[in-house]
Amino acid sequence: MSNSIEIISWNVNGIRAVAEKKALQWIDERKTDILCLQEIKALESQIPQDMFAMKYQNVLVNPASKKGYSGTMTWSVLQSDYSSTCQHIDTTDEGRIVETHYGDIVLFNVYFPNGQKDEERLSHKMKFYDDFLAYCEKLREDGKSIIICGDVNTAHKEIDLKNPKANSKTSGFLPMEREWIDKLLACGYIDTFRYVHGDKIDSYSWWSYRSNARANNVGWRIDYFFISEDLAESLEDAFILEHIEGSDHCPVGIKISI
Repeated sequence: MSNSIEIISWNVNGIRAVAEKKALQWIDERKTDILCLQEIKALESQIPQDMFAMKYQNVLVNPASKKGYSGTMTWSVLQSDYSSTCQHIDTTDEGRIVETHYGDIVLFNVYFPNGQKDEERLSHKMKFYDDFLAYCEKLREDGKSIIICGDVNTAHKEIDLKNPKANSKTSGFLPMEREWIDKLLACGYIDTFRYVHGDKIDSYSWWSYRSNARANNVGWRIDYFFISEDLAESLEDAFILEHIEGSDHCPVGIKISI
């Protein structure tokens, strides 16, 4: 028997700031089964306990070694069989991955590196991409199904950002970054939002804090759910919650029967 579950991913850009704004209370209405947060910028001891009434028995926090930076966190009503922070991929200890196994399904909550700082950081991002995909492929060889969610820090196609031409030489829309998403899809993964919504335009998940970008919907779609193609028939919905505020990103999610 399969159950339909909702998984939501959100780059909160600081869990304490979001808690102060009471920007997570919508979770109580949705009763989301698994909540994956990125860029929490907090140690486990600093995470407010009263953000919502929803009771998640299973909470995994992967903070960065650098204070007030990066970090990922997965809240789940489901008990995982195994979890990891993938230090072999996140070699700089930036708290970028929470890996959880639920039977034969592996869920990755990932805050992929940003490559805008300099060439060295861009190289780090590309290595992280390649190491991560290689690890996913190894798990698939072992018979696992894969769900990847999080802030990928790259818009895939021109349809995925408002100003593609102006950003063609900006990290986040460079050919090499976009080609990695091509490669991911060619390996047998599905971009769930596009799978469900086709070429729907003006659907973004991140907006700059500058120039009223969000009010004018001048955005980028850089937050994703990818699933291995064997889960395609189990996918019930994929969505972007543009109305949820509190961060420069909005939540994205899927409904899937497992």
